[in-house]
Amino acid sequence: MPKPVLPGALVLLLATLMSPTIATAAVYNTLDAEAHGQWQSLTLALGEERHYRALEPHSYSDSLFSVNVTPGACERPWLELRVDLGERQPESRVVNRVPADLRVDHETIHSGAAEFITERGDSGFYVQFLLEEQALLLEEMRRGETLRLRMMRGENDPWFMVFSLAGAAEAMARARRQCRSDNQ
Repeated sequence: MPKPVLPGALVLLLATLMSPTIATAAVYNTLDAEAHGQWQSLTLALGEERHYRALEPHSYSDSLFSVNVTPGACERPWLELRVDLGERQPESRVVNRVPADLRVDHETIHSGAAEFITERGDSGFYVQFLLEEQALLLEEMRRGETLRLRMMRGENDPWFMVFSLAGAAEAMARARRQCRSDNQ
């Protein structure tokens, strides 16, 4: 069965929107993009630097949820949400750190923190999640249907988001395999 191919415009959009926050406003090239249901897996490259990403870009037109791995740390993925603000940010900084809960279907409620981060020259902001039992959450994501997020922007000011997990297991497995093969 042939692998689904992403339209060129989508790949270009992903390349411009999806720079990891570890590099300020760097535009990474997107390689090897592959669709997995509502999820995708791809490689981000800048020179010799590589990052591997499984992402869900379909639930919201301005937001992407991703699971990311980097060679040398393939067993320590990080979770990230990118929200487009529509204008380039003037500075790189942590804007806020708020309580966050993530839950797959009716499984464990994973409470932790969400850091809101801007990157100079980037048109969005990033939310990085800090969770004690992230490995359990990732396992639940592989088996589940829906991921729910709740971030408390302020007292009595929750922000809710819901992402499909259709294809998440395959996308995360491919990103991890690519990361591991890069380590060899």
